[in-house]
Amino acid sequence: MTRLPTPADVASAAERIAPYVRRTPMLRVAVDGRPLWLKLEQLQLTGSFKLRGATNALLTGDRPARVATVSGGNHGFAVGTAARLLDLPTRVHVPSYAAESKIRRIKETGAEVVHHQTYPEANEAARLEGEQPGTRFVSAYDDPAVIAGQGTVGLEVVADAPEVDAVFVAVGGGGLAAGLALGTGRRIVAVEPRGCDCLHAALRAGEPVDTEVDSVAMSALGAARAGELTFAVLRAAGVESHLVTDAELLAARDRLWEEFRLAVEPAAAVPFALWLKDEVPAEQACVVVCGANTDWLPE
Repeated sequence: MTRLPTPADVASAAERIAPYVRRTPMLRVAVDGRPLWLKLEQLQLTGSFKLRGATNALLTGDRPARVATVSGGNHGFAVGTAARLLDLPTRVHVPSYAAESKIRRIKETGAEVVHHQTYPEANEAARLEGEQPGTRFVSAYDDPAVIAGQGTVGLEVVADAPEVDAVFVAVGGGGLAAGLALGTGRRIVAVEPRGCDCLHAALRAGEPVDTEVDSVAMSALGAARAGELTFAVLRAAGVESHLVTDAELLAARDRLWEEFRLAVEPAAAVPFALWLKDEVPAEQACVVVCGANTDWLPE
């Protein structure tokens, strides 16, 4: 297995990507009489935290001649954007369930989009392409440079709110959660929708295993298997794993809009959905609002 990323890697990533990414704000709120910090990463360039890891990956090591990746949407948009900033040609392989709105954004970066029926098929094609000389394959989560880049979210959280004692975060393949474990040194509460629960399944099995993908949030959280690196980091950090239903996460998404006028995609509301249930005690919790790449139509 590739070397696990470290907190020092996260610190290095923060310096490396600073010219390219946005430092996102923290919002202090009270919900149902309980205090909460919201890390507004949906305000990041490209509308999600993914730009951090993609940029760090492309700035780490030798400059590639071209870039390949696989994505259900947000990661591909981030890789395409980072590659455009660095003037690198890019090909993004996508599964059939990738949202059209996200595919449109990927194409707008100048990246070529290649369609496949399933995520495993798209993943295999992208990885084979990444083995070609001069090509850098950028994993959505199972890459030490990607994990370190995502961990810069955590550095900002603890810098702006050092009193935070638990970070609630949505999990697809686990890159953001693993990065937060390294970047915050705090308790990490990983949350997945039922139907997109590869980390939960991996922790139950003791290793990453293949899972079915079926949730309203699967365009962002649709990894069928937790990453080897992310799983190792999260297990070492003693991550807590919890599940919410599609109904719960959609209700949480609606509350973020109704109460705070935060327009987010379903995946971004997943950790808030768990926090609302008040089943996981935390005195000073932070919920990472991870993305906003969904279509919103004015009335």
